[in-house]
Amino acid sequence: MKRILIVEDDPAIRELLEMNLTVAGYACDSAADGGEALQSIASQTYDLALLDIMLPKTDGFELMPHMLQADIPVIFLSAKSGEADRVRGLRLGAEDYLVKPFSVLELLVRIEKILNRRDPGETVIERCGVRVLKKEHSVFVDGEKVELKPMEYALMLMFLEHPNFVFSREQLLREVWGDAYFGETRTVDSHVSALRRKLHWEDRIVTLHRIGYKLEVKE
Repeated sequence: MKRILIVEDDPAIRELLEMNLTVAGYACDSAADGGEALQSIASQTYDLALLDIMLPKTDGFELMPHMLQADIPVIFLSAKSGEADRVRGLRLGAEDYLVKPFSVLELLVRIEKILNRRDPGETVIERCGVRVLKKEHSVFVDGEKVELKPMEYALMLMFLEHPNFVFSREQLLREVWGDAYFGETRTVDSHVSALRRKLHWEDRIVTLHRIGYKLEVKE
């Protein structure tokens, strides 16, 4: 299990991040200031850190050399939206920079891309009765190969890689179909229906009225 360090002095944001990252399958530790963050990286190994900039004691920019020395990739999460701050953060060695407020789903996708780039990890996913060979783009249900259309496959991966995460239809459109797509959210509904039928996920993909969908996984 990948472990992520959250360095954030706002308790509400810290709790929100901890909750969503835990649901997404990550182990989390948190620090409320730069001093606590330094203690954490001295005693624990982390796969990634989410780092606020405006912190008590030692700010996020000052923490960057310590993160680099510990080989911890960093995503800055900051209310500082100026170009100079973004450039400074990236030049200091951060992998990414997100301005508050941000989409939790967007953050999860960026985390996943960074972790996959550093460690490709498993190329086979087995969950909810489905086996996926990612390199071959092959999908099997009860040993039988199932043919999925490209967008059905991409949607299935979003669900499998973020179990129990609640997606709005708009989020799924943006992340699966892309920002350039101007279709209606009914497109998502039709693809979800196809996945339910083809993967026997009738009881797995849960509809949340007026909100969206989630793949329900009981550990």
